[in-house]
Amino acid sequence: MKHFITKETPVTEEALNVIVHLATKSLPAIIEDEFFLKLSDRNIMRIAVLLAQKSYEEGGCPIGGVIIDNSTRRIVGKGHNTLVQDNDPYNHGETSAIRDAGRQDFSDTTIFTTLSPCDICATLIYMRQFDRVVVGDVTNASGNEQMLREKGVKVDILEDPMGIALYAKYRAEKPELDMEDWKGLAAVRKARKDWA
Repeated sequence: MKHFITKETPVTEEALNVIVHLATKSLPAIIEDEFFLKLSDRNIMRIAVLLAQKSYEEGGCPIGGVIIDNSTRRIVGKGHNTLVQDNDPYNHGETSAIRDAGRQDFSDTTIFTTLSPCDICATLIYMRQFDRVVVGDVTNASGNEQMLREKGVKVDILEDPMGIALYAKYRAEKPELDMEDWKGLAAVRKARKDWA
């Protein structure tokens, strides 16, 4: 079988964007294993940021997540926040990627997230025993990194300037949606009363 993306394929923004738009289950048929080994943590984070951009373009919260197998660096799950698109209050970037990965042992995987995980996502990360989490933005939001470390998860911060700018733009444009994503509609309602 001939792969579309091979070990000779350069790691470009265009190649990473192709990965964003392909179903995870189809990746092994399209991408040669050696290409995954070429992907640095920055490249994987950029895939997550491109997923966040996809969510933003769909009218949603710009948060993306990617899960890789630590030994092969193959992508085993990826997703983006679909709070708005699917009317699903718990489909954050991390939960979407975990759902995409399915039932598996996550203890030899790394999850990349474009934004510091919320309480629910952080809990899911340590409860599913991820080996490592890489966070792409602690400038716009942070808070659960220390708790994850205390639960035995390795935490690395690898801020992506494109992801930071995208989330800042979104937060300025849609502050109520940002609050809803973090704290729910009850928090938005209470904030409206305080603003009045």
